[in-house]
Amino acid sequence: MTEQQVQKKRIKQLEDQGYYVIKLIKTNKNGIPDLIALPKGSKVLFSEIKTKNGNLSVLQEYRLQELESFGFATEIYRG
Repeated sequence: MTEQQVQKKRIKQLEDQGYYVIKLIKTNKNGIPDLIALPKGSKVLFSEIKTKNGNLSVLQEYRLQELESFGFATEIYRG
């Protein structure tokens, strides 16, 4: 499965669970996760998409930790 296929699967899963999902293409912060999943009146979820064998960059790891320090939920989704 390609990362794009994994991402499409995760978007569908999150939308089926009631999230409003936004795919981030370009931001002012390098390493920000690929998706933001916004539930109704609950915590925002930042989702970094990787293939089964895909690795996080050091910057991506830093951004996930940074987001968690602000109280946001994060995940690394591998399909």
